[in-house]
Amino acid sequence: MNDRREIGEALSKVPAITFGFWIIKILATTLGETGGDTVSMTWLGETTPEAGQAGLNGYLVATAFFGVALVVLVWAQIRARRFNPWLYWATIVASTTCGTTLADFCTRSLGIGYPGGSLLLLACVLASLFAWYRTLGTVDVNTITEPKPEAFYWLTITFSQTLGTALGDWIADSGLGYGGGALVFGAGLAVLAALYFTTSVSRVALFWAAFILTRPLGATVGDFLDKPLDKGGLALSRPLASGVLAIAIIVLILVIPQRPGGHPSRAGQTR
Repeated sequence: MNDRREIGEALSKVPAITFGFWIIKILATTLGETGGDTVSMTWLGETTPEAGQAGLNGYLVATAFFGVALVVLVWAQIRARRFNPWLYWATIVASTTCGTTLADFCTRSLGIGYPGGSLLLLACVLASLFAWYRTLGTVDVNTITEPKPEAFYWLTITFSQTLGTALGDWIADSGLGYGGGALVFGAGLAVLAALYFTTSVSRVALFWAAFILTRPLGATVGDFLDKPLDKGGLALSRPLASGVLAIAIIVLILVIPQRPGGHPSRAGQTR
């Protein structure tokens, strides 16, 4: 009787959406910002006067590095037979670091700018969700038990992670600063939480809204930690901040119960 398959419930390849999930997600998005900046700016010197002298763009090189890691991890995630928390969160971190450097490349090196980059990436997120819905009839993450919906899931996530970086930088540079930007996005998440607990608004819509908002929140918090004092940051070491965040995520994965989400299987729905 304890076997979920006997009661028509299939196990998802992604974790159950709990409070612990959101805590780790926010830390992962913050790590994505500090980790991406560590490679593109600190190690490859993209924001230094010597940037580009070697004929390489630091943002593009970092994006290629994280992009390869992301493709490999997504392939492993889709190939996996069951939910693996370490693999899942490693893939999330890869998507958010890749999103950081890709957004910086588009908005800074290509000259699209924060507003243009944010609108373009928002269109990509919406297009991915629309294609997912038209193909499978739902964008509910609890239904991710097969390769096709999981591929849509990771595509949408990568777009949303990239959007979050551009959006976070846009709001921070609009005059609010990194601290003010973090407060804005934190308030947005609080509103979504209130809607979840007090209304019957679509849980799927609330999930994706919250998932997207956690990325610019992490981006502004990450920038607040490592940007120079004269730019409104704390000027902390990017590698050190990234290491601390990575350790915190590992500890939380070990401490917080990690279980897969579930949804009614087709067999259960026909009863």
